[in-house]
Amino acid sequence: MFQHFTLFMAASWILIITPGPDMIYVITRGVSQGRGAGIISAVGVTLGILVHTVLASFGLAMVLMTSSIAFMIVKMAGAAYLVFLGIRSLRDRKGLILQNQTVRLSRRKLLVQGMLSNVLNPKVALFFLAFLPQFVSREAGHAAAQMLILGGLFAFFGVIFLVTLGYFSGRAGQWLSTKRSITRNLNRITGSVLIGLGLRLAFLEKQ
Repeated sequence: MFQHFTLFMAASWILIITPGPDMIYVITRGVSQGRGAGIISAVGVTLGILVHTVLASFGLAMVLMTSSIAFMIVKMAGAAYLVFLGIRSLRDRKGLILQNQTVRLSRRKLLVQGMLSNVLNPKVALFFLAFLPQFVSREAGHAAAQMLILGGLFAFFGVIFLVTLGYFSGRAGQWLSTKRSITRNLNRITGSVLIGLGLRLAFLEKQ
């Protein structure tokens, strides 16, 4: 159990700090509207993560309690998706490219848009469906509750990082945009982690 949790912590932080859509969105809003907008956008994105956590937890809990065939289908699809993401990350040679945001939004709209940018991204939903089950202890039971806790921890780690990023969005955006070697190295590490998680999921047995 401890090994599962340690692996979850390490994988979560590596995935969180790797430049991606959430990071780009938060930095972009912070650069265009200031620190407050970056922080609110970070909170909105985190709310989206919590929505995906709830959907993945209860959806997968039902699958885990049904047939072995359903479990196998979900498992292999998730493993293939994680390996695909890993290979794509390893091949990514781009640095952090910020979007141009000229329209200023109210705090409420920033919060809602941040949440929707995450909730309406099907790739995030697929990721959580493949990521969370690997760290669930089937001996302990209550798979849905375990995934809710793990997803909540992932969201907690995410909001800490993204809020900090939003606060220092101006400097962070400028630094990451010029340090392309840093983002490429993070992509390589993340790609390796995702492939490893995919292979781990492929050999995970239903107990």
